[in-house]
Amino acid sequence: MTQTQTPASSLSVQAFFDRATNTVSYLVADPVSRVAAIIDPVLDFDPKAARVSTASADAVLAAVSAQGLDLQWVLETHAHADHLSAADYIRAQTGARIVIGAEIIRIQKGFAPLFEADDVDLSGGAFDRLVSEGDELPLGGLTVSVMHTPGHTPGCVSYRIEDAVFVGDTLFMPDYGTARADFPGGDAATLYRSIRKILALPDTTRIFVGHDYLPAGRETYVWQTTVAEQKASNVHVHDGVDAAAFVALRTARDATLSPPVLILPSLQVNIRAGALPPAEPSGRVFLKLPVNAL
Repeated sequence: MTQTQTPASSLSVQAFFDRATNTVSYLVADPVSRVAAIIDPVLDFDPKAARVSTASADAVLAAVSAQGLDLQWVLETHAHADHLSAADYIRAQTGARIVIGAEIIRIQKGFAPLFEADDVDLSGGAFDRLVSEGDELPLGGLTVSVMHTPGHTPGCVSYRIEDAVFVGDTLFMPDYGTARADFPGGDAATLYRSIRKILALPDTTRIFVGHDYLPAGRETYVWQTTVAEQKASNVHVHDGVDAAAFVALRTARDATLSPPVLILPSLQVNIRAGALPPAEPSGRVFLKLPVNAL
């Protein structure tokens, strides 16, 4: 865990890195009111044993408790395909409300039939609030502004608070590049436009990414950069890379990528806001692996 705060911002940001999935979750708070939100929490899952645990989420909740924070929101940047969300667990523990982009409905309608998940409310009802471009949420004396940033998935949103923006998987660190755009509903040209919208923010805006993968030549995981740094040196989309060049690069790279290891467990949990499927009559809970379906 690390905490970053600059004199120019009243926002407190604490990062929690999950090495198993290379995911960064964030605990953000207004230091004056002590109101807080968690962004992209991880539910631990061991695919070899099909075992879930809440250790990662509990570490964030321990920080909430130790600092006397009032947790009001769980902010999801999108329906993740590389890790299970702990949003439902955190809601059950704290009463915090789960927020996700309104296009989650499109994701649910696309994937619920794949898993024959008849229990899924295809109106997004498992989530407490669906948000769209320009929506705002209160965070004590601060404001969370929603940016719709599709391309990686159609439902991706970024959350801007003060001088910081939390971009999920849309952008990575400058030496690693950008998100893949080959998931259902993803689109490289759309992703380019979303990235340019983020990079139109002031140069000093802090960007907090959703993953880090240690590209060659770097030995330390990092997750904070700036708009200026991204424009100057992002290996995929720095200034000077136009839409056509980006789409060609992104399309070629995506053709070489395998599906994420946890894509099937993740999606069937995350379209349920982080809840596991309902138990069978035996009391056992099953995650489905539809064969030859991807």
